[in-house]
Amino acid sequence: MTDLYIKTFYDNKTSTFTHVVVDTKTQCCAVIDSVLDYDQDAAKATTESADQVIAYIKDNNLTNQWLLETHIHADHISAAHYLKQHIGGKTGIGSGIKNVLDLWVPIFDTGSDTPIDGSQFDYLFEEGDTFQIGELSAKVFHTPGHTPACASYSVGDAVFVGDTLFAPNLGTARVDFPGGSAKDLYQSIQKIYQLPDKTRIFLCHDYPAAGEQPTAMVTVGEQKANNKMLKAETSLDEYTEKRTARDQQLSVPKLILPSIQSNMRLGDFGEPAENGIRYIRIPIDQL
Repeated sequence: MTDLYIKTFYDNKTSTFTHVVVDTKTQCCAVIDSVLDYDQDAAKATTESADQVIAYIKDNNLTNQWLLETHIHADHISAAHYLKQHIGGKTGIGSGIKNVLDLWVPIFDTGSDTPIDGSQFDYLFEEGDTFQIGELSAKVFHTPGHTPACASYSVGDAVFVGDTLFAPNLGTARVDFPGGSAKDLYQSIQKIYQLPDKTRIFLCHDYPAAGEQPTAMVTVGEQKANNKMLKAETSLDEYTEKRTARDQQLSVPKLILPSIQSNMRLGDFGEPAENGIRYIRIPIDQL
């Protein structure tokens, strides 16, 4: 699709890719999986990563139409709330977000400023929904397994999969978070593997060795042939065994509590307390 152009940004601190999907014919675009910089030790949020995206969109005279999330991230804070103030666009996520809100809002006790019906997002996408980025048609695939809210976005010969798949040498998303499921993730990845082998898969994370460049994109064919967790011929039982064993070795993401809490509000830290200060709640013994 000659009118499709994808600009990718990489945040070294969280190893996260943000993708700007551009319709070069109309100069309209969408931002997928943005990053708000957050220093957990100092409890300080800054906007360097998001400002790079804003500068790119403004310098290229683009009109942003969408701020899309593939899921509620546990390893970085979304910049969607901040970006909307500066470049506009409607916010969207998979409708499975309602399951995430049902689980986590009571744990954080943030019902006063975190709508549990998902109304803080402009769109809650259902399976198979379509939308436009300029004249480009995008389609939504629900891809739960890592979380119930995971969704992938297909545009032309590209699909944006969030944490569903990593580069072949890393495998797939973990499934040991609340609401995670190896069976659901296996079935979700089958949807992606049914796409043409030349389809480009744009990733949300990569963790390269020192001196190596991060891998932002691989093809469906490459994943089916080489993914260390789930090749084309891998059975559900084999995958479940591999995924369960790997998850037992993983530690809790460093930013999981501030990330989930704020990402349920699109990266907003919520209403200030009576003293004018905003707070992140840390529930004890809940992970």
